[in-house]
This record gives sequence, C-alpha cells and structure tokens, in this order.
Amino acid sequence: MNVSANTPILVGVGQVLNRIQDLSEALEPLEMMWQAIQLAEADADAGAFLRNVQSVRVVRGMWSYQNPAKLIGERLGATNFETVGTLIGGNQNQAVINVTACEIRDGKLDLVLITGAENGNSSTKARKQGIQLAQTNAPGSYDRIIGAEQQPEHHEFEVAKGIHRAIQVYPMYDNRIRFTRGETINEHLERVSGLWSRFNDVGLRNPNAWVQSDMTPEEIRTPSETNRPISFPYTKFMNANMSVNMGAALIMTSVKRAQELGIPESKWVYPLAGVKGYDHFSASVREEFDTSPGIRAVASCLLEHSDVTADTLDFVDLYSCFPSAVQVAAKEYGLSEERDLTVTGGLTFGGGPLNNYVMHSIARTVELLRDQPNGKALVTANGGNIYKHVHGTYGKEPPNQPFVSDDVQSQIDALPSRNCLESYDGPANIESYTVMYDGFEPSIGHVACRTTGDERTWVNTTDPEIVQAMTAEEFCGRSVYIKGGEELSILN
Repeated sequence: MNVSANTPILVGVGQVLNRIQDLSEALEPLEMMWQAIQLAEADADAGAFLRNVQSVRVVRGMWSYQNPAKLIGERLGATNFETVGTLIGGNQNQAVINVTACEIRDGKLDLVLITGAENGNSSTKARKQGIQLAQTNAPGSYDRIIGAEQQPEHHEFEVAKGIHRAIQVYPMYDNRIRFTRGETINEHLERVSGLWSRFNDVGLRNPNAWVQSDMTPEEIRTPSETNRPISFPYTKFMNANMSVNMGAALIMTSVKRAQELGIPESKWVYPLAGVKGYDHFSASVREEFDTSPGIRAVASCLLEHSDVTADTLDFVDLYSCFPSAVQVAAKEYGLSEERDLTVTGGLTFGGGPLNNYVMHSIARTVELLRDQPNGKALVTANGGNIYKHVHGTYGKEPPNQPFVSDDVQSQIDALPSRNCLESYDGPANIESYTVMYDGFEPSIGHVACRTTGDERTWVNTTDPEIVQAMTAEEFCGRSVYIKGGEELSILN
C-alpha cells in the first residue's frame, strides 16, 4: 500500500448500552467510558496497547467530572499522556476527529483515545425516586480544551418571548418546510413520520441502537399515552431520545503506528476530510427557516476535498435531533429523503446521548465501512439550532491526498442575515410557528412574523381558539396584526 506513514486512521471502536431494570444496575458515565475503551482496544485486535496512549480526549457531558481523561489514562497504566476536553455541543465529536486527524497527519501524535458517555436514563429515574447516584471523583484540569468560547444558543429577543429550548425552534423550521413545499398538515405529517419510520428501520439493524421495537409511521405521528405531543407538529417519537445510558470510544493512530502495533488492515478506516462552518447565530437572524447556508457551504467544500459526490456516498448519517434538521441537511447536500440518511437509527431510535451521539455514529460508520470495499461515508455533527456544523467524510481505502481540515466561516459570514426587531406594532405575515402543549392540550403559540419591512419579529399567543386552530390549520403565510409587540390578531 502506497500511503504516507502519518496518514490518520481509526482502528478501534467500542459502544456500551447500560439498560437497567433497577438503579442498582446503573453505571456512571466514567464506567461506561471505561467499558467502551476496553471494547475498542479489543476491537483493534492487537492486544493491550493503550498503555502507550499519548492523548486521552473526552467529549464534555452533563456529568460533573473535572478531568476524567486523567483518571482513564492512569487506569490504562499510561504515563506522560495529554488530557483533552471539549465544550458542550453536538458538533464536538467531529471537531475532535478533525483536530486529531490533523495532529496525526503532522506527526505530532500517533496514538489517541477518544471517549464519552451519558447516563440520562438512570439520572432521570434517580431524580424521580429522590436518589443521588454515586459518581467517582475526577479532579483536576485538562491540559487543553478543543473548541473556542461560543455564543448562547438563543438570541435575547427569542429568550424574551420564552423561546429558549430546541423543542421550540426545530418545529418552527419544520412548519416552514411544510409551507414552502406546499404540503397540507396531513401530507407533511405522513411524509415526516415516514422518514422517521425509516430511521427506526435502520436502528433495528444496528445492534447498538437503544430502541429495538418496530414503529410504523402512524405510531410515530399519532399522539398516545406513550407518545404525547411535545411541540406542534412533533410528538415525543419525533424528538431526540435523551433518556439513554450510552458510552463510546474511538482509537485513532497513524498507519505507521498501526503497522508497528500489528493492527490488521481490515480494521483500518480513513478520515478523508473535515469541514467546519457556523450559520448566522440563532433563529432570530437566519435568512430563512427552511435552509442552511452554513451546511450548503460546508457540504460543497467537504465533498470537493473528499473527491466524492453526494449520490455516490455508501453511508450517510445526518444529525437527527429532530426531523427538520435532517430535511434541511438532506436538501443542502442534494440527498434523497428516500435513501438511508442514518447509520444508527438517529437520536430518536439509535439513542440521543446529548453531546456524544456523533461518537456512536462514527463508531457505526467504521463498522459498516470495514465491510464495504472502496466505501465512503458522510457524518454530520450539529450544535445548537441548526447552527454549528462540523462534518466529516470517511473511507475504507486510503485517500488520494493527506487529510484536509477546512473552515468556510468567512464565506458564511459574508452572506446576508435577517434583521430582527425586539418589538413591533403593525401588520405582518406569519413566517412560522409552533404550539407547546400542557399534557395533551395546546397551551401557547410561539410565532415568528415578517413585518412590512421584511424584518423578523417574535410574538406569543395564548388565545385558546388560536392555539387550537394552529394544530389543525395552516397558519404560515397568514396576515396578522401585532399590537404592542405582545398581542396577536389573525386577519385572514
């Protein structure tokens, strides 16, 4: 094989699911990381070699460990190793891969361990029972943090209207997608639930998917005692499933080090390229709700560097916290919604361990590529509300050029944004909206409007007749009158 000695490769992957009947069976995140690391080392099929690890990298979770990487390295018996952490965000896993691949390519490192875990399922059960789960003390500070300080996820004008959660923003994107496509509410629900049912189908083929029950489109879109409405048009089964206990680990090395360690070539998978780019901050200033100029720029750059076209990708995992995220990304990449757009089952069915989901999608991608001669794959990572994009491509065969990491931020920053008004009086048109529920009853409508000057402004409504109608009739495009920035009257 004519390939550079410093070419970065993934050689070992491990995943752990801690399904529990009782809290006595609950593993803390650090223990799930440790079990996943053992599986990843065994997967590389070269004996015990991680005691020589040079850098231990842990993706930030919702746990309170200060420096779990140090504890992991010491437990491996490693000495003189670097400890690295990340910021919070679903984009961080691919960001770590991109940084690590560059450092291996440049000869700075040749054996790196990446891991992470979340215990949302057992934490929720413990909270409901008033139990405090034990957690190992992991003191200290990381040697460095991958990532830079970032803005909050929501614009101050959104927060002022009580819009401060992803479950309020992503459904607004989906309602706008429906309107733009000219679908009725029922047509849209049937299409989106069909998309999600196909994600469920993939999850059933993934041995490490959290959900292993078959779900029809009708079951996914229909409210029930186990599938309550969350935010119109989404039911529970259209949301990321954070009630999971999942851990994963990845081992990266160079071709030369893999050969020295005796890791079989059948285990090698090559990162091809990685590209980063963030959309304009927050829904408030997005030009449109149904597009992502950031993903478009990242996709164009990434596919060019990878010498691949979207329609020739063997495997794709689009970040799938909500259906709108998948639809927007598929549109920007030019991918058909009819093909498999996940390798795991997505964050609903594969499992949504918060910041660590993409580590599982990368691990599954490695497994699939090993059995796909000349195969190529795309993994997308998203942070915030379709805001922070870090994407990567992978291949079974070595790339034609050294790993490329690129940043398209300057291109995105040069694109127009929409002016958002803190308050507005006068006529407007509804751009999009969602309705939040109190149990099964609609409670409040969050509405994004376009003013006569084509600016964006936010307004809420708690009028029972309006919020009920919003779940049954199309309100995008309707004429309204906003009074005092607070009252909403429907004109047609």
